[in-house]
Amino acid sequence: MSEVQFPEPGSVEIALSVRTHDRVGVRRTDAAWLAETWALGSTRVAPLVGTFLPVDAEGASVRWRTAADLPEGAEEQGQRIFLGSRDDVAHFALVLPRPEDDRPLDSGRWSSLRGVVQSLQEPDAGFMVHAVALAEWHAGHRFCPRDGSRLQVTDAGHVLRCEGHGHQQFPRTDPAVIMMVTDGDRALLGRQESWPEGRYSTLAGFVDPGESLEEAVVREVAEETGVHVSDVTYFGNQPWPFPQSLMVGFFARATSTDIQVDGAEISDARWFSRAELRSGAESGDLVLPGGISISRSLVEAWYGEPLPGHW
Repeated sequence: MSEVQFPEPGSVEIALSVRTHDRVGVRRTDAAWLAETWALGSTRVAPLVGTFLPVDAEGASVRWRTAADLPEGAEEQGQRIFLGSRDDVAHFALVLPRPEDDRPLDSGRWSSLRGVVQSLQEPDAGFMVHAVALAEWHAGHRFCPRDGSRLQVTDAGHVLRCEGHGHQQFPRTDPAVIMMVTDGDRALLGRQESWPEGRYSTLAGFVDPGESLEEAVVREVAEETGVHVSDVTYFGNQPWPFPQSLMVGFFARATSTDIQVDGAEISDARWFSRAELRSGAESGDLVLPGGISISRSLVEAWYGEPLPGHW
């Protein structure tokens, strides 16, 4: 079978990468506007307890509130973050500390974003990817890395400023590459030892300092499986706030096919033909990544149509 051409970048819609709201960055330093907008009855607020969010019973939507609906004292305890606007309606997150008794604010369903990422619908998914990424950043950045001074929140939650010398800290995004390696009609998938039997996915890894994305693809594939690749082609990207990654997707063609897994990150890797991919997914012997992940988008873009089953 002749080599299938890789899909054009942007030709496949990737979950969590859709623009759901205008972030209105120019308003982040307008304290008067932020205070006035926060108090409006039309403004929507999502309280986060740590990184747990209030969702409906199906996990399909966020249970938004107004500032007036929040429990007494919640605003004083939490960190207000301006997320942006959609259809001229402002949206905020209020990040609250987790109580010692672990009780949520109400009796409704609360979940981590990871727990509902497969079911949460847009635009709420886009808002929560933004909110949880910032909540994770705030939780892990309390002191200035230069002089140890406490960090003060500015710019509606998007900048931290050192009390000692005014150094600014900005939200971190850790770039990672994720790639579909092909050899004609075959694709290379791998698995980790901790995964349930039959679960396979595309290869992935973090970008090293001073390394291009394409170089990271070549290095990671070789390190994890011993396979060498070329013709690295960009596919698309996906924010992945677990806790603060940006997954950048690529296709790559194998120039060698012998597999020697590293035994650390990857316990097994296999070449799958399209027929094997389909039959394994249908029987359940092969369990592919969930539909929300860019890994699934890569697999199905290469295969040419949706496949059954997912994590």
